[in-house]
Amino acid sequence: MEHSIIHNPEKRCFECHISGHRAFVEYKLQNSTIIITKTYVPKPLEGRGIASEMVQKVAEYGYENGYDIRATCSYAVAWLQRHPNLIANQH
Repeated sequence: MEHSIIHNPEKRCFECHISGHRAFVEYKLQNSTIIITKTYVPKPLEGRGIASEMVQKVAEYGYENGYDIRATCSYAVAWLQRHPNLIANQH
């Protein structure tokens, strides 16, 4: 199923809408750091890699704009640990 991830800077989130469901990753800005605070994918959308895509979009956005990336959300913490080369190559 085709989908797109949209950055909503006013709400400080990246989101994806599929079949009436909304998945999102929320973040906050603190000095020169983006902190990923919440990742949510509703049950009908689980297992499609959407959370991974959204966290990657946040990381790409952060590094493109000179931010460090951190996370307090357990999913995003694990994602950042699993992708150190991708993140390191963004600098």
